[in-house]
Amino acid sequence: MKIAVVGTGMIAREALTALRRVEGVQVVTLCARPQSREKARALAAEFGVPQVATDYGAMLAAHEAQFVYLGIVNSAHFDYARQAIAAGWHVIVEKPFTSTLAEAEELIARARASGRYVFEAMTPLFLPNYRGMLEMLPMLGLIRLVQANFSQYSSRYDRYLERDVAPAFDPSCSGGALYDLNVYNIALIISLFGRPQSASYMANIGFNGIDTSGVATLRYNGFAATAAAAKDSESPSFFMIQGEAGWMRAEGTPNALPSFTLGLRGQEPEAMNRNRHAHRMVHEFEAMRDIFVRGDYARVEEGLRTTRTEMAVMEKMRLMAGIQFRAD
Repeated sequence: MKIAVVGTGMIAREALTALRRVEGVQVVTLCARPQSREKARALAAEFGVPQVATDYGAMLAAHEAQFVYLGIVNSAHFDYARQAIAAGWHVIVEKPFTSTLAEAEELIARARASGRYVFEAMTPLFLPNYRGMLEMLPMLGLIRLVQANFSQYSSRYDRYLERDVAPAFDPSCSGGALYDLNVYNIALIISLFGRPQSASYMANIGFNGIDTSGVATLRYNGFAATAAAAKDSESPSFFMIQGEAGWMRAEGTPNALPSFTLGLRGQEPEAMNRNRHAHRMVHEFEAMRDIFVRGDYARVEEGLRTTRTEMAVMEKMRLMAGIQFRAD
């Protein structure tokens, strides 16, 4: 399985770090904008990538790989993915999948029509610890409360306070705490419990109309789920499920689920870790490789259904909070 990585930022570096640990997967090209050519060359040399491209269309036309991984600014996900699908490529799109529900629906429709494998790189849903939590969920009995928190002080927040706006805090780039961090909480909740009956979002809005932190509430039959995320402050992150017969709590950031504890009423809590790799992204690339090798398009469809629901819920919450993206 051959992959072309697009992007030279932090997430592209993370992907390259993970991909060199995945057997049967080869990164053959690193693609960047012309102004990032030297950065791309340095990154390619560091990770042993044989080619650097600065013309995305020409790279797609050359077809020297099967998959393209898009580790680029959120607002560019849709256009780059659409071009790749049209050129016959399979696509791995970093979260959030797109800026709007309409964009997500179009990409999903195009992927289905052409039989392309299109994944959202939603790391927790590919982790063995997530599968363990999913298996043990019925042991908790009737669910009564779900709480999630992903809060980390952004390295770009001080710049933002000085009115120097990075893409992560730019509404025109589809940034903000909801789409950058809370997307992991919401994807986990939706994948475990399905579409909520209702959803709302209370956000702390910065000077340019972007959310720097906020709390989402998803209402289900018999319980509520709250998902907090912050780029303007920090605290211990976790993912907690409470049922009438017990509880589960994943410690650490919800995008990595580094461990989880099962506590059943009347029993000693048991800590577990089923993840095989320290780097969270290795698991997802291994899973995508295996799905592709098996020709398991049903698993692709399963992921796309979750992605579509996630995008629909987030868009509703975002607009409710008055956060407008350029893509709207």
